[in-house]
Amino acid sequence: MILPEIRDPRFVTIRRGGTLTDADHRLLALWAADCAEHVLPLFEAEQPADPRPRAAVEAARAWVRGEVAMMASRAVGGHAMGAARELRGAARHTAYAAGQAACVAHVAAHELGAAAYAIKAVRAARGEEAGREECRWQRARLPAAIRELVLDDQRLRNEICWSVFEV
Repeated sequence: MILPEIRDPRFVTIRRGGTLTDADHRLLALWAADCAEHVLPLFEAEQPADPRPRAAVEAARAWVRGEVAMMASRAVGGHAMGAARELRGAARHTAYAAGQAACVAHVAAHELGAAAYAIKAVRAARGEEAGREECRWQRARLPAAIRELVLDDQRLRNEICWSVFEV
């Protein structure tokens, strides 16, 4: 479980009683998609005929553009996570990263799941130092508007995210 027991209102949209703007929700989804897409080759090298993780990344971006509904993006995310079930190592973590990215449309806090699983994928494929470099790569791509929010979220949830955000 990578979500906190108590939802952080900063990751709940204003219309649902939180403080997250729609614009920042979309930025979180795009950043999560970037994190997952960056490691997709680790899945596709092992499962080249399975389009589910790439479809999840595309669904996240389509949701941001208003081309798919939130529930549709979430469903595609679930299919990507289904692709992980029979796998191990980097390919498994990559499929979970993509699924988490697509689920940001439904629950913004899945943004950290996409990032954490992407780091786990790199760690599984290339080791600890490569995982730290992946974390730095992700942080370098954080949009200014959500940077402090995500960095604080990483600090708060690092322990339940396998401590992958220690750089």
